[in-house]
Amino acid sequence: MVNDELANLVAQGESETLEFKKTTGERVEAAKTACAMLNHRGGVVLIGVADDGTVTGQEVGDGTIERLAEELQNIDPPVFPTIDRTDVGNGKTVLAIRVGNTTRRMTQEEYSQTLLERMHSEERWENQPAFGWSIDDLDLAEVRRTVGEAVRMGRLSDPGTTDPSDLLLGMGLVKDGALLRAAVALFGNNRRIESEWTQCLLRVARFHGIDRSEFLDNRQFRGNAFTLLTQAERFILEHMPIAGRITPESFIRVDEPLYPPLALREALANAFCHRDYTSGGGSVGVGIYDDRLEITSTGPLHFGLTPERLFLSHESQPWNPLIANAFYRRGIIEQWGRGTIKT
Repeated sequence: MVNDELANLVAQGESETLEFKKTTGERVEAAKTACAMLNHRGGVVLIGVADDGTVTGQEVGDGTIERLAEELQNIDPPVFPTIDRTDVGNGKTVLAIRVGNTTRRMTQEEYSQTLLERMHSEERWENQPAFGWSIDDLDLAEVRRTVGEAVRMGRLSDPGTTDPSDLLLGMGLVKDGALLRAAVALFGNNRRIESEWTQCLLRVARFHGIDRSEFLDNRQFRGNAFTLLTQAERFILEHMPIAGRITPESFIRVDEPLYPPLALREALANAFCHRDYTSGGGSVGVGIYDDRLEITSTGPLHFGLTPERLFLSHESQPWNPLIANAFYRRGIIEQWGRGTIKT
């Protein structure tokens, strides 16, 4: 959303398809309004606009979006609203929650996809019980390490316990006493994953030239998501070109990798968070060529996202939110809900 569009919306005034909320302190009311709009014709809720139409904006951080998204997740049946941001100056932002479709009819294909995605919110691969698995089958040190990092970074309140059952419950990875598949994908014992969960696979390759006609190195790894992330980073570091330069001030050599490590790490994490785990032949892939590096994962784009929209401002809607949440808590995903465009 751009400022002109925001101004036009505000000028229309509140109606059955448009409502103003001054701050996200009213997020409960905003979610109720969004729900009511869904039962009619859809609409927009603007947060950061007073009842009289004054655009006040508010400071918006990662936690702001996360708390708002959590409130919207309470809508039943589940929905996938779009949350747009508009900078209104002085470090303030207006958030626009868009629900429903008020501009055109859906095609049958779009309608079917929407139904699939709404069903996915309640019943998806990652939030189903991991039958035959128990907490003893997990890497408990990795569980504690994840919670410890989350507390240290202020992304999780101190649970006051180191009991794995309580820690997993706090991350939403246990339901009705049953361990969920997301917990196994994140923390499962690597040896057991190798033999039972073939989709927890990482394929890495260094190609000669700019196509796949000749390998210089080709490997495969199976294991939990954190193990595979580490293996992918190691492989990239082994094969990534390093540029060296001498700083005039100190005459010390400074080595700079061709691709920024933090950007690579977040790209890898996104591949694990957004991939489709339902396919037994699925995987995350890393291909290094002479002129580029490719990171791929199994599964299509969802929620109306297209390759073109990846280069525009958009909200991130993880296909596996439990796995994504663990990566965020761990500090591997640096931004929550901001899509592929970073400022």
